[in-house]
Amino acid sequence: MSDAQAPVFQILTVYLKEASIEQPNSPAIRLEQQEAPAIDIQLGVEAQQAGEGLFEVSVGATVTAKVGDRTLFLVECKQAGLFEIRGFDDAQVGGLVGAMCPQIVFPDLRSNVSDLTTRAGFPPVTLAEINFQAMYEQQQAAQQGSPIITNA
Repeated sequence: MSDAQAPVFQILTVYLKEASIEQPNSPAIRLEQQEAPAIDIQLGVEAQQAGEGLFEVSVGATVTAKVGDRTLFLVECKQAGLFEIRGFDDAQVGGLVGAMCPQIVFPDLRSNVSDLTTRAGFPPVTLAEINFQAMYEQQQAAQQGSPIITNA
């Protein structure tokens, strides 16, 4: 196989795509808070083709902290990466985009979520490690091979 035909997997850039934090019930809830908040974390992976052989893959997290039925804080954060992927078959591209790319951007997402909560005056929220390969395989089994990639 010549160099021109060799498969290419390259990280072009990793970046913070979106970030927000809301404290809808502050300062009152901070003054009366006595119990530990209930933390709910939702994660999602999105991928889209950004050009010929280029893919944007993002991992998003929504973290909601509630005391009773009142929101203490809400963090929404999306970390993305732009990847060049060429010379692989469709199944291999699906695996790279659905598992490897999210695994690459996830550490930055974890750091940003922790930083946002700390900067807002709360203890850091640290997202648990994720096995994106297992998550991708479960998704593929449930969707029976439906593509993860959307066109931009």
